[in-house]
Amino acid sequence: MRTGLRTSAQTAITRAVHDHPGVTRAEVAAQIGIPSGFAAETVARLVAGRLVCEQPAPATGRRGRPTTSLHAHPDGPLVAVAAITQDSWQVAAVELGGTKVTATQHPHQRDQSLVLDAVAAEFRQLGGRFGTRVRAAAVAVPGTVAGSELVHAPGLGWHGVSLSALWPGGTFVAGNDASLAGVAESRHGAAAGAGTTVYLHLEAGLGGALVEAGHAVQGAAGAAGEFGHMPFGDPSRRCRCGARGCWNTSIDGRAVARLLHQRAPADDMGYFRRVLASARAGEPAPLSAIRSVGSSVGRGVAGLVNGLDPHLVVVGGLGPDLLHVAAAEVSAAYRDGLMAFRAAPAPPVLPARLGTDGPLLGAADEAFAQLLTDEGLQAWVS
Repeated sequence: MRTGLRTSAQTAITRAVHDHPGVTRAEVAAQIGIPSGFAAETVARLVAGRLVCEQPAPATGRRGRPTTSLHAHPDGPLVAVAAITQDSWQVAAVELGGTKVTATQHPHQRDQSLVLDAVAAEFRQLGGRFGTRVRAAAVAVPGTVAGSELVHAPGLGWHGVSLSALWPGGTFVAGNDASLAGVAESRHGAAAGAGTTVYLHLEAGLGGALVEAGHAVQGAAGAAGEFGHMPFGDPSRRCRCGARGCWNTSIDGRAVARLLHQRAPADDMGYFRRVLASARAGEPAPLSAIRSVGSSVGRGVAGLVNGLDPHLVVVGGLGPDLLHVAAAEVSAAYRDGLMAFRAAPAPPVLPARLGTDGPLLGAADEAFAQLLTDEGLQAWVS
């Protein structure tokens, strides 16, 4: 293995294992169009190079030689990944296929220096623990990202932050948390195997992504998917982004507080979580407020479906809880807002499957995309 690679076949197989852990050797051979014997030889090279491992595949009852299923090698490459939210951060080492090998999570008070120093320290600790197995790093953040710079994160109060300092001198990927969660859901979650997907990520506000073939549409400045700043809200209200009438002003924690005749919360996401929990418990005032937010979400989703023509819509973050509590209101407003020809049948609106790990796993996917190339595999084995 260390004398060289048959790069195209090995890269294709490794990518297949990353995208579909447990795929059988026979399935991979058929997928990439190579003979079974060559597939067996190539897999053997990947096993010797500590990229994949083989396990007996479940019996099918068919004639012929039993095949094997392919998984990440226990000593294979890792990526160090961080996901920063409005109130916490998580750092994990992720292996091929998207499994977290180790992870740690802590709350924070939005102090930029403290959060970034803590994340950088965790990255260094992973490097010390796993050595050269850690091949890249990635970070998901709740704001607009251009390259490796966090341009603006209104919920955190951060502006113009160079994120590459978290992982100096190596392969590094940074992205918006909602866009990355959309990528993860498209590849491994609720939208796996679907076509065009609108992904919405509801937390302190609402972000998202338009995902085509597993890739988020980036836009001219790399900031596509800021759906919460579309003018679907009250035009008399100024959003924290500087614009008036943003959708966020009708669906974020502050909007919920106004509906409950309470003060604007210092922690939008924590407040929203508490109100959702009260609504799920059947408390009348929180339930009414969440249902009102659900109607606004449904109307906005209809606008996005009318304009973007997706096959389906996936809602993540706090969205699945909202869909559970206000299913009738979301559905009614959604269908009322659809153009007539889209309503039969309407693109489904589904809860995300990956939960709070969506942004982190999406960031890991983007980091592995940098590594699972001919050059990346050559660098690993040499």
